[in-house]
Amino acid sequence: MTLKWWLLISLAVISPLVSLLFGAAQLSPSDVALCLTSGCTDSINTLVFWDIRFPRVAIGFLVGAGLAVAGATLQNVTRNSLADPYLFGVVSGAGLGASISTLFFTNAEPDSLAASISLPASAFMGALFSVLLVQLLTLSTFGRRTEYMLLAGVAVSFMLSAISQFLLYLGEPFAATRVVFWLMGSLARAEAWYAWLMLPILTLSIGVILLFGRQIDALLLGDSNAKTLGVNVTALRTLSLIVCAALTSCIVAYCGGIGFVGLMIPHIVRNWLGVTSRTLIIGSVLLGGAFMVWVDVFARIALKGQEIPIGIITSAIGSVFFIIAMSKQGQ
Repeated sequence: MTLKWWLLISLAVISPLVSLLFGAAQLSPSDVALCLTSGCTDSINTLVFWDIRFPRVAIGFLVGAGLAVAGATLQNVTRNSLADPYLFGVVSGAGLGASISTLFFTNAEPDSLAASISLPASAFMGALFSVLLVQLLTLSTFGRRTEYMLLAGVAVSFMLSAISQFLLYLGEPFAATRVVFWLMGSLARAEAWYAWLMLPILTLSIGVILLFGRQIDALLLGDSNAKTLGVNVTALRTLSLIVCAALTSCIVAYCGGIGFVGLMIPHIVRNWLGVTSRTLIIGSVLLGGAFMVWVDVFARIALKGQEIPIGIITSAIGSVFFIIAMSKQGQ
């Protein structure tokens, strides 16, 4: 194992542990160490650590890892290093589904089991709808080339975002405001069971991508070469998009729209470690998780007495990164 891998693994392990020290309530390094080993010293520390801070850090790591994996997968199957769930219409589709669920199916209590199931289910259906639209546009007579997939995704993203905004305009003001803040992305309402829901979905998605890693690598050689090697290009690309839709919709449903993570992290890992799918996926899990943990720390401590939505921070960083990446590709 090279030095780069050891540095990346160290960053992924140390970042969540150090981030446990930051927050509105003060916890010393000794308090954190006791909570992780023998037990917190008092009930207040137990409440702050196990009910608020630890679940938030764990979910932040999973969110970053999941978005990075989705972005890395999209970039390899489309052979476009600028592909991203946010730009590909997946996030907009998931957001539309979740918005419809929140605005028009509000009979259940917000924290009830029915609401917990309907929200991610609606988000997944919306994300799957966007994937199908992109596939239809790409396979149509005007866009059989894979480089048009990103353009089709951008078009679908704008269209679904417009529909979401129209529904918010027509919706009940309080519910619409709740959806608007939710779409900005935040871990403020993170609960421990979110992590238990995301973990198997993330694990299964990573397993599927790693299982088909060699076939996805074949796509990097071009569709014709991949077909020559016995790869069913259309089926593999569709499966990859569905996996990305499932991953992204689960994250969007519970944490809102967090953009550009899937663009930045795989791009960095690819330039640092390599382009093969298995290397890219594992590296994206480690770096994406660590990145999101520190973004959440900044969101909590940047402004005294209030919290910045994570989606605003990642979009601000990601837009600059996107411009730099495009300028380098144009050289």
